[in-house]
Amino acid sequence: MEKVWGQEIHTDTGTVTVHIRRLREKLESDPSEPSHVETVWGVGYRYRS
Repeated sequence: MEKVWGQEIHTDTGTVTVHIRRLREKLESDPSEPSHVETVWGVGYRYRS
């Protein structure tokens, strides 16, 4: 989140997790096995078309 907002943010990352889950529900044919919105551990998420 620091890279997005340019400052250190102390907030609940659960909000990001919920948004990613909702995106996966809309984009993925099987949200439990995502192929478009991937989790990159220690970094964040990556969109693959």
